[in-house]
Amino acid sequence: MQANQVHRLRVWSAVHKWTSLIATLFLLMLCITGLPLVFDDEISDWLNPPVIAEVPSGTPAPTLDTIVATALAKHPGDVMTSLGFVKDRPAVVTHSAATPRAPLSQSHRGTYDLRTGKPTDLQAQRRGPVMTFIRELHTDMFLGLAGALFLGAMALLLIVAIISGIVIYAPFMHRLAFGTVRKDRSARTTWLDLHNLLGIVTVAWLLAVSVTGAINTLHDPVADAVRADIFRMGKTYGGSAPKQLTSIDAALATAKKALPDGKLVSFFFPGAGFSTPHHYAIFARGNQPITSQLFYAALVDAETGELTRTYEMPWYAKALLLSQPLHFGDYGGLPLKIVWALFDFVTIVVLGSGLYLWIAKWRRARKSRIAIDAVQAA
Repeated sequence: MQANQVHRLRVWSAVHKWTSLIATLFLLMLCITGLPLVFDDEISDWLNPPVIAEVPSGTPAPTLDTIVATALAKHPGDVMTSLGFVKDRPAVVTHSAATPRAPLSQSHRGTYDLRTGKPTDLQAQRRGPVMTFIRELHTDMFLGLAGALFLGAMALLLIVAIISGIVIYAPFMHRLAFGTVRKDRSARTTWLDLHNLLGIVTVAWLLAVSVTGAINTLHDPVADAVRADIFRMGKTYGGSAPKQLTSIDAALATAKKALPDGKLVSFFFPGAGFSTPHHYAIFARGNQPITSQLFYAALVDAETGELTRTYEMPWYAKALLLSQPLHFGDYGGLPLKIVWALFDFVTIVVLGSGLYLWIAKWRRARKSRIAIDAVQAA
């Protein structure tokens, strides 16, 4: 090996060592907390199983106009501000308040069965306190945006560590057959071979998870940018409050024709949330594995029921929304989640073995220095 090649290898080795060391403890935390989060939906359903009562066949489904009228009758003087359609549950959550812009804490909330129109306790999937704690620790370490961005920086260090690890592993491959683990050597050599083998086997997965993890830490800034974008759209197409509201069901029918087939997410009334003073704002997800992660919106004239315009999220918001399920293996159901969990476990071994190798090397170097000092002092 030429001198310049040796020098480059030493530089890459130093980069790999220090990027790995700086990020290892945090990455271990992320991998350990990420393991149960891969099965977040399954654990939440197990701890809080949904109880969906049967409805006799032939029961006529009520209109949303009827449900809204029922909700408003309970709170005279209120105006409806929004409807939220419960994911994977036949229910809608209503919010009403004295004014369209009233804080959420001052609104009246109700949940109604879409099949019967009656009040129900059928709620969205609920995450227990333990899983909530684990998720917050994993996403921002309870430090908000600052914690999320810090973990994003750790993810970037992991990417550098992975790339540098590939570079220094290449010459190692010339000396040994792929998959060789020298069990007849010292424990440190055995763990070095395992560290290299497991690291190179999981390299593609590690890159995918680290890149999507870094993107996910930008959730709050991206959400703020999209919110500002929608508000700007609202100002462009704003107007006076409608003299009379058109049918909610008719507005939904108009929006469905303009948006990709999928599931309704939310419905904002004029002057509330993401709507304009004159429009209904209707949000939905697509019905394909990819589009189901994305939001689409439509502005419908609340007085005439005519479509004003549709809204599609910008590329950076799409990148974020598509990276979130990929980060946790939530694209292919339970089989893919199991694969993700296995890779996560292997990564814990890779990180732990890397930490062990550094400590073992540091101890050996320390013993050598002590022995040299003792000889020099004699």
